[in-house]
Amino acid sequence: METTHMESFLNKLSFTSITIATLTLLLLYLKTPQIFINPNPIPHQKFPKSTCDFTHRTFTTINKHNRRIWSTKSWIQTVHSFTIQFQSLQAQNFFSNNSRILVVSAGAGHPVMALNNMGVNDVSGIEVVESHPLVRRADPHNLPFFDKVFDFVFSPYLERALFPARYVREMERTVRDGGACVVAVEECGGKEVEEVVKLFKKSKLLEVKNMTLGGERRTNIVMKVVK
Repeated sequence: METTHMESFLNKLSFTSITIATLTLLLLYLKTPQIFINPNPIPHQKFPKSTCDFTHRTFTTINKHNRRIWSTKSWIQTVHSFTIQFQSLQAQNFFSNNSRILVVSAGAGHPVMALNNMGVNDVSGIEVVESHPLVRRADPHNLPFFDKVFDFVFSPYLERALFPARYVREMERTVRDGGACVVAVEECGGKEVEEVVKLFKKSKLLEVKNMTLGGERRTNIVMKVVK
């Protein structure tokens, strides 16, 4: 009797629960949502201006951006310092205006512009970061050029190379026999120059000269690629 009574109680509890749930769902379905519409809406308010505020900025083309940079005193002086260096090398017949020239680690493109201003017809500048239109992106340790395609290769910042021996090997690989490899390093002499020269396995030393490039005292080392 006790078991039958318990079963009857549970059945009534289940029926009551189902009935309440059903009624609740029905009420929710039939109830119309109340939407409050302000008859006098407040005009749209802009966010306060701050460093995070998005405001319209005039689009600047690459050419306009470059012209602004190239007209600065710093840029002009740096290009001029490279021009003086290249004029000295050209006077010694290391290259001509018809030579194919590669600038490795060309930075923002100062040496490339200097050569272009001198009338050199074929100059390629490469760097790990592109600076259009003077410099294209490439790995100085793995140059994207065939063997012996250049007459003259120049690097203004050899000491910044991660792997100097491979860096120099790539320079030598891309220069024709009899062509020149020229590197600039922080001003030095004696044993430091000898260490740089040892990196060149297919070239012989022609000239070591101290000069100012981009406001820095640098040592130019000129090597001639031999067979």
